[in-house]
This record gives sequence, structure tokens and C-alpha cells, in this order.
Amino acid sequence: MKNGRLIAVVGPSGVGKDSVLEGLAEADPSLHLVRRTITRAPELGGEDYDAVSVAEFNDMAASGKFALHWGAHDLLYGIPASIQTVLARGQDCLANFSRSALLAGDAAFAHFCVLSITGRPETLASRLKVRGRESEAQIAKRLAQAAKPLPNELKVMTISNDGALEDTVANALSMLQPVRV
Repeated sequence: MKNGRLIAVVGPSGVGKDSVLEGLAEADPSLHLVRRTITRAPELGGEDYDAVSVAEFNDMAASGKFALHWGAHDLLYGIPASIQTVLARGQDCLANFSRSALLAGDAAFAHFCVLSITGRPETLASRLKVRGRESEAQIAKRLAQAAKPLPNELKVMTISNDGALEDTVANALSMLQPVRV
């Protein structure tokens, strides 16, 4: 049996990664949605995640609880090591990823690809303000990172999420699984 793919979903803050991830998992239940561990307070919403302190995160990383971990936007993020079992069963997995961790992800997972979600700057700014998790300064910092390029050597599929979420999800599914469309 062939191992499943780790599909790293990336895009600038506010582009709607969590909504697209949820839409993909709902549209295709064979896709496994990875639950990350994050050093973010649990009440801030967005994706389902395991909230831990920095000390707890560092202990988990030191004891091999993560297949991959990284830092971004003053937070720490971890992909659980247990994901390797799901991939070994041949199941494709969707994970919210940081662009800065893509090369490490490509090295860590045998079958790795990237779904890059894009959006216009005004769309991003509006969504970041509405979600209410960041200060104006943090929003400005995140928007400044929006045009950061992806590594050239990776397999990348790109979709826009400026329109209806249903259209974005349908487009993403057709890219990820063209034989099913």
C-alpha cells in the first residue's frame, strides 16, 4: 500500500485556510484533518488545536511527540508524530502549515505536496480584523508577510479564496484528486 500524502495548506494570515481545510474534510471524508499543537490560548478560536504552554511544547518536542514543529508569529506549532501512522495506512492528510516550515515538511514526509491559498490584500485585511485575534500592529506584520514566496523546488497547487468558499473547496478538490472530478 502506498503511503498517503501530507498536504500542507499554506497562505497568508486571513486567507481562510481553516475554512478551506474544514470544507475539504467535509467534502471528502477520506481526507484526515491534522490537529496541531499550538502555544496559543485555547479561547482564540479558528482551527481545532491543542493549546499548550511554551514549556509544555518544548517538553513535547524534546520527547519526540512531533513529526515536525516550527515557530511563526511569536507562537510554536507542532504536527503530531501520530500522523505517520495515518499516512502509513495510505490516507491523505491535510495540515495547516507555515510557509517557513515547508522545506522541513518536504524532508519529513515521504509524499508531500503544498496547497497554496491566495487572496487579495483587502480581503486579508478585512478577515484579520473580523477574527479579532491580533492587534493592529500584529495585523500589519502578518500582511507584510503575505507576498512571501514559496520554495521553488516543491510541488505546489495554487487556488484563490477571494470568492465563495464552496468554489474554493471545489477547485481545491479538483486539484488534489483530479480523477474524482
